[in-house]
Amino acid sequence: MFWAELFSRPRKSGLNLAFLPNNSSILYFLLDIEGTTSSIDFVYKALFPFASAGVELYLHRHSAEPEVRHLLNELRMEQAADAAKDPQAGVWMRGTAEEEIATAANYVRHLIATDRKTTPLKTLQGKIWEEGFRSGELRGHVYEDVPRAFARWKRDGKRIAIFSSGSVLAQKLLFGHSIAGDLTPYIEAYFDTTTGAKREAQSYRVIAKQLEAETGGILFVSDMAVELDAANQAGMQAVLMARPDAAKTADAGRAEIKSFDEL
Repeated sequence: MFWAELFSRPRKSGLNLAFLPNNSSILYFLLDIEGTTSSIDFVYKALFPFASAGVELYLHRHSAEPEVRHLLNELRMEQAADAAKDPQAGVWMRGTAEEEIATAANYVRHLIATDRKTTPLKTLQGKIWEEGFRSGELRGHVYEDVPRAFARWKRDGKRIAIFSSGSVLAQKLLFGHSIAGDLTPYIEAYFDTTTGAKREAQSYRVIAKQLEAETGGILFVSDMAVELDAANQAGMQAVLMARPDAAKTADAGRAEIKSFDEL
């Protein structure tokens, strides 16, 4: 719906009308995933456990592949940096292939348990999830309003991009194998931690440049106020997603929605 229509409607719970962006100026909807398009529970109770349970077997099957070897080297350097700060982090065993895989798998499980947002971890997770999505063991959760919004925005000439800490591969798999079907035809671009941290304004400037759009023409939607602050600093418009099934994030001075039906 257009914002003019929205202002004429009764106020919805959780919708802060005083701070809503101007719809006519929006070219791109830039969306977070966790807590925004998809349930946080799906990530923490389905995706993370799947990666933790499958990492050792995956490494046994693929550790000889150049890209996976590169990821293991990056993880080994990350583990060494952890050990330098905290001796309790232990050492990376580099004896037999079996020992190195066991060490790597244990470290990956540790990173998953602590929700580390590093690129090698997210890339490896995406590869493990790929096997699950393609086999049908995993199906990506999206809220019921997501496919409706995607279709409506496309009809209105709006464009959609995703910015998540999960790898681009993982993003494409989630939307491509979602419970609502393949939603990737609606999405024009994907961004992950290789673009930059979600809490840094420069990441959003880079995204705008790659989208070939003015920052003011991009509306970023996330459940994390600190990410919205960074987007605002870069010149983007921003709206807080406050899903009813998620923990409340207080931010009195910001536009807030509970569903994409409100955009």
